[in-house]
Amino acid sequence: MANNPDIPRRDSLARLSIGLPLAAISSGTLHSGAFARVAASSADHSIRSCIFVFFYGGPSHLEMWDPKPDAPASVRGEFSPIETTVPGIYIGEHLPAMARVMHHCAIVRSMHHGNRLHDSASIETFTGRPGLQGDREEFAPIPQFYPSHGAMVSRLLSGRDSIVRHAALPHLIHNVVTTPCQGGGFLGSQLDPFLFSGDSSRLMYRIEGLEQLQNLDQPRIAARLQLLQRISTQIPQITVPAGLSGLYQNAADLLQSELLRSVMDLESEPIEVRERYGMSTIAAEPGHGAAAAADCRPIRGQNLLLARRLVEAGIPFVNVNDFRQQGQNWDSHADNFTQHRRYLLPQADQALAALIEDLHERGLLESTLVIAAGEFGRTPQINGNAGRDHWPDCYSVLLAGGGINGGQVYGASDKLGAYPDAAPTTPADLAATILWRFGISPQAEIIDRNGRPHRASSGEPLRMLFS
Repeated sequence: MANNPDIPRRDSLARLSIGLPLAAISSGTLHSGAFARVAASSADHSIRSCIFVFFYGGPSHLEMWDPKPDAPASVRGEFSPIETTVPGIYIGEHLPAMARVMHHCAIVRSMHHGNRLHDSASIETFTGRPGLQGDREEFAPIPQFYPSHGAMVSRLLSGRDSIVRHAALPHLIHNVVTTPCQGGGFLGSQLDPFLFSGDSSRLMYRIEGLEQLQNLDQPRIAARLQLLQRISTQIPQITVPAGLSGLYQNAADLLQSELLRSVMDLESEPIEVRERYGMSTIAAEPGHGAAAAADCRPIRGQNLLLARRLVEAGIPFVNVNDFRQQGQNWDSHADNFTQHRRYLLPQADQALAALIEDLHERGLLESTLVIAAGEFGRTPQINGNAGRDHWPDCYSVLLAGGGINGGQVYGASDKLGAYPDAAPTTPADLAATILWRFGISPQAEIIDRNGRPHRASSGEPLRMLFS
């Protein structure tokens, strides 16, 4: 998470006097400013939480949610479709666990946009808007403009008391630089996600900025807050600007939160629950290189278990980033079928199905919208390296829970899985659906830092999927 640019240098003494890191002050739990003019409820039964699982790199819709068994071999590929719990809905053969929970799910098979590169496609996926830079990868940091879904929900969601509103784990996505789509954008860095960092070597998580301050007990933090107040009163030159005192107090609350520490303690879960989600990590495939192997061993199953614990603790929006960067992710330009069969699909299938079943058994699925999506799909035509390339012209997104009438397919691709054949859908429509399910009007007017108005979403909710 980036440092908050709105905190001037002259306040460094005040910050030091309390002993709080900017990582805590800038977390997604903190809110300031009035940017929303309209936030009317438009859902009869709003959800409590959303878990957005991002399959970074672009998973193949043809190997997952939209198999084409009647297409030519050069399109059909090596896998066969399998039946699900819903008659007439078939998915890829390496998703047997998801096949058993399809009655809780809806598949959108007509998602599309115009971005063919990872960064720009991720921007549209995370924000529901095309990036201002056009279809390109970023090789130097650039500011994020449009807010992410989690930031928008954090800003517009009313009547909810949660120490953290927007969480991300186990890392932010990163191509050459951190992809500028995951935080508050023009709403401010105070709406960036609160990051739960994963440690794959120990199957554990940590919160950067809080660990080093665990020796600060509650009386010491209270004393430092009192000291800050006295300094602000007695030394006008370093008076804390309006709004920052609230940020300091919220940061102090974070430091003292037993909830945040306990929610990360996955060892408190029964071992059979942890194994149900999957406890293994993966090493890089041969040829991906040592650097990739060191960075790409995600705790894939445990990520979704932690996501369940976060929504159980009352956190409204949780981003789970399945893979972080180039080297080993869903970007299967070569050996597409080997990669999907050996290490992409099995863990994703186990973990996602476990999450859906677990939420259902705990009575949380109806109030939690689960979304699983990549930034695009893969080309229908198999390339010369037995791979599939980037394809945003038509791909699939899976939704579960959140009031969905399970066992549905919305939209359709053509016979090759190349273009929408019915009910074309965009990331803007997905963004509008998320807001609507939270009881937030997609027509809510948001004001950027230059005073310009923007609709919360330019799309339309997929109302027909829900009861």
